[in-house]
Amino acid sequence: MTARTNFDTLVTVYGGSGFLGRHVVRALAKRDYRIRVAVRRPDLAFHLQPLGRVGQIHAVQANLRDAASVEAAARGAHVLINLVGLLKESGRQRFDSIHSFGAEQVALAASAHGARMVHVSAIGADEQSPAAYARSKAVAERLVLAAQPQAVIMRPSILFGPEDDFFNRFASLARLSPVLPLIGGGATRFQPVFVGDVAQAIAEAADGKLRAGTTYELGGPDVRTFKELMAYILVTIERRRLLVPLPFFAAKFKAMFLQFAPSPLTLTPGQVEMLRTDNVVSDAAKADKRTFAGIGIEPEPIEAIVPSYLWRFRKAGQFRSRIA
Repeated sequence: MTARTNFDTLVTVYGGSGFLGRHVVRALAKRDYRIRVAVRRPDLAFHLQPLGRVGQIHAVQANLRDAASVEAAARGAHVLINLVGLLKESGRQRFDSIHSFGAEQVALAASAHGARMVHVSAIGADEQSPAAYARSKAVAERLVLAAQPQAVIMRPSILFGPEDDFFNRFASLARLSPVLPLIGGGATRFQPVFVGDVAQAIAEAADGKLRAGTTYELGGPDVRTFKELMAYILVTIERRRLLVPLPFFAAKFKAMFLQFAPSPLTLTPGQVEMLRTDNVVSDAAKADKRTFAGIGIEPEPIEAIVPSYLWRFRKAGQFRSRIA
């Protein structure tokens, strides 16, 4: 009897055309999986084709708000990966419908078809959080494990890499504004993680090498405060800007209006609420080796990656950023 190779294995990646999705598709393609990318607009997923061989990657239509389309995209697949997530709500795209209901539909499809499942959540997921984003992520984890107890859940900290929504956003803001606000004084701690490392961890889970029914927390090698990250961005792009502390109450008031502003000015009240809590790998996850260390991946530091794509924001000259 011939053993099944990875090319005989079909992986459906929900949300595979997004920032993290492109890296996950690339990691899976390098491992010779056949990849079905399930997205709302398959016509906008052609940029994924060059990541694999001819016929290795194809896109299908699926909307996590539509259970039938989620189930159809799962048929014949051996592994289901859910990457779909929202940073802010818009129209019919709500946290509850996408994060919670949608994730549950993927888990139900995985259970129905006997497929392994990998679900991407986020550090900070908490059903008691005042932020709807964090609550919906936690509800999703509970619903996923109820429907598919063997699912592997990944909780990354903020992702960095080309086209990320953190370093690019604040670098762009620094180009437009003489001031960068330090919400809550900038003391919130983060553990930025390279998107390519998270993709590799997800690929390991797709291989079946990680502990089933386990939640992994993924953070980079360094923990830095929001203030330290803003200062790092300014040094990297060689711009001088004031870093001004902004109390949480003032930031939340401003966010009531900025939530409707175009990027990079967008800021929602929920995002302000989430900045009250550190976004770092927990001690419990470290002790139980539910981290990169337990997966066997050494994560990249921001210094090795971020300057390679923030160069376009640079301004000539040497300086030290002023701290208000």
